[in-house]
Amino acid sequence: MRHISETNHGDGMDRRDFVKIGLAAGAVTSTSSALAKPAGASGILDAGVLEQQQMMEAGKLTSHSLTSQYLARIKTIDKAGPRINAIIEINPEALKIALDMDRERTLKRVRGPLHGIPVLLKDNIATGDRMSTTAGSLALAGVRAARDAHVTAQLRAAGAVIIGKTNLSEWANMRSTNSVSGWSARGGLTLNPYSLDRNCSGSSSGSGAAIAAGLATLAVGTETDGSIVSPASICGLVGIKPTLGLVSRSGIIPIAHSQDTAGPMARSVADAALMLAAMTGVDPQDPVTRESVGKVGDYRAALDKAGLKGARIGVARNFFGHQPELDAVIEKALLDLKAQGAVLIDTEIPNVGKYGDSETEVLLYEFKADLEAYLKEYAPNAPVSNMAEVIAFNRKHRQQELPYFGQEYLEQAQAKGGLETPAYKEALANNRRYARAEGIDQVMKEHQLDALVAPTGGPAWLTDFINGDHFTGSFSSPAAVAGYPHITVPAGYVHGLPVGLSFVGAAYSEASLIRMAYAYEQATRHRRAPQFPPSVSLAVR
Repeated sequence: MRHISETNHGDGMDRRDFVKIGLAAGAVTSTSSALAKPAGASGILDAGVLEQQQMMEAGKLTSHSLTSQYLARIKTIDKAGPRINAIIEINPEALKIALDMDRERTLKRVRGPLHGIPVLLKDNIATGDRMSTTAGSLALAGVRAARDAHVTAQLRAAGAVIIGKTNLSEWANMRSTNSVSGWSARGGLTLNPYSLDRNCSGSSSGSGAAIAAGLATLAVGTETDGSIVSPASICGLVGIKPTLGLVSRSGIIPIAHSQDTAGPMARSVADAALMLAAMTGVDPQDPVTRESVGKVGDYRAALDKAGLKGARIGVARNFFGHQPELDAVIEKALLDLKAQGAVLIDTEIPNVGKYGDSETEVLLYEFKADLEAYLKEYAPNAPVSNMAEVIAFNRKHRQQELPYFGQEYLEQAQAKGGLETPAYKEALANNRRYARAEGIDQVMKEHQLDALVAPTGGPAWLTDFINGDHFTGSFSSPAAVAGYPHITVPAGYVHGLPVGLSFVGAAYSEASLIRMAYAYEQATRHRRAPQFPPSVSLAVR
């Protein structure tokens, strides 16, 4: 769940139902080979949730045919052709679930906007089915979770068809100080659809690459610090990192409970908003979700093209200056915001340099404790039960687990004490003070802001197994450490590589941020499907 930024997560069916739905599916299944061509997603596979729903309501599409076409495209794009390698495992029950959703639709039992919509989950989100939940580690290969994560259960209840799991940076990029994002021992390396030799960022690399490449309608990522918004930005997507507590953390292989959250990754703000609405909900197993009662917005109603009119937006200038071409793209985005009626105020987020070290300290303490708790509850039959055993497993299987980089963060976490340690409590208090009260809250109150904006981060870098990742700027840490919402939207391209514009706000301001992000997206419409080039053409700007 961590992108390490510079400031350093049915019922049965009889044969008559099966034949009836199968015949209805035939009308569109014949187009699947055309839709699976490697030149970028097209037609129904690149359509959004509402468009797919309208076709299903009109009888022109079924969930079974849609799921079948995405599975065919995964074979064509992910496992052959450019071999994006975004998918770590296919759900063997996906087509049955899709048929179940089609049968419910014929009985006029549509559960909501996600009914029959194919969704991918990052492989650190528990599914109590025939798929494994591994965080990319061979230590958990073949280990099935005892039950669904709460977010998985919410999506199933909403009618989503979970078609598989996505690859990720192993242990959500909290394994090595010199890691390569998008690589796991179980899944290998995920490639960037916009330039195959460049990185997708992490740790939700597979979710980002999969949705960019049109391998499903929606995906779930997780973030501790940047792991949704960074790969979303780099893969030309919308990503939403919600307020801590809006979406349950239970059943997600953790880094740190004080920052971890799941969130949607999609090709449009509308799709991300609809998915977020389905993911929210109070979970008795996660007490922090009780704080969301009465604070969940109407995210669909927030899809307002006039949503920027009169909005007071602070431009966080201390997150500019990493790359001239990136800044030029974002300066154009600022002009677009103003053209849509926003009032821009140049400012800076204070005290961002005062929680870099303490953030890492908190993550290390919580990783050790939270991982052991997860393994005990969701993977009691796994061959590892705590951090020390994971470290020992990696050493024993060094050729498979440690061929490119080490496990320094695991070892540092193991050396920490428990959550009662004064140093941990002091670091956590420091984070909350400077990221919240004397950080985002302070600047927003001082200027009466509705949101803060800045570049999400730089364009994708060349994947380098010798030197590891090398980022060019990141705006993820303030919202991540504060536990506040963060949305990234495509803002343009640098040499053909996508970059995003970030909207950050106060706790539970998702509806407001969605309103502004949607208005910006609709006014600019920057996203375009990837073409899977082997490398970047420097003639493209």
